[in-house]
Amino acid sequence: MRAPRTVDLDVVRALTRHDLTAVRRSPAVIIPILVLPLFLLVLLPLSIGIAARNPDMSVDRYLDLLPGRLADPIEALPDSERLIVLVLGYLIAPMFLIVPLMVSAVLAADSFAGEKDRRTLETLLHSPVRDRELYLAKLASAFVPALLVSWVGFAVFAVVANLVGWGILHRVFVPTGRWLVLILWVSPASAALGLGIMVRVSMRARNTQEAQQLGGAVVVPLTVLAVAQASYLLLYPVAVSLGVGLAVWLVAIALNARGAALFTRDRMASRL
Repeated sequence: MRAPRTVDLDVVRALTRHDLTAVRRSPAVIIPILVLPLFLLVLLPLSIGIAARNPDMSVDRYLDLLPGRLADPIEALPDSERLIVLVLGYLIAPMFLIVPLMVSAVLAADSFAGEKDRRTLETLLHSPVRDRELYLAKLASAFVPALLVSWVGFAVFAVVANLVGWGILHRVFVPTGRWLVLILWVSPASAALGLGIMVRVSMRARNTQEAQQLGGAVVVPLTVLAVAQASYLLLYPVAVSLGVGLAVWLVAIALNARGAALFTRDRMASRL
């Protein structure tokens, strides 16, 4: 029996560079990728920090609405520190799952459906590369930018949050060990999960707009789930975040492996 050939990583890298170049030239794709993180990870923390400097600003009435486990560490702080720590230390955590999820979804929606829009899919399908290399390149061209946006965005957020909070807290409060697990482990898993869904949607859609509409039906519930759970990961032991991240990774790997197994040129050509 002939042993299966290994994936040619040089081919995957070349195809990935080609796709990233196409993304950079598409304003409809690149603008959401840049604007969303800028707003959520820079402008929002900055506005919160400015609001927290108002001596009349109080979060006590909002703390009454929070579960005790989330409110307890905030109530232990001086009044002047509560708003900054509550929002920038805990409540903004879902953004770091939403941003990579949305970025990977936008890019994945453009992976195959965008080739149809640009009328380049037929040429791509006739290129001398194997199916698996083509599919892996499509995954990489969406996953790598999502990862970079998440990590660079968090670095910028940490700088902004600590600068804004320094006059009140007089200490660096972001990142903590739990934050690092969230960013380095759970956040990439979130991006991979969105990728596993959206690439398969993109394969079936007639154009990018249809892929985004169809994928939104699945991505939006995942976004709601991220909002509901991410802040709590910063309260529980690190082992809980590691376990949650592992579960998301397993689902994401299963989805992407299934997508790779189903992907063939003939199947894609039949949808042209």
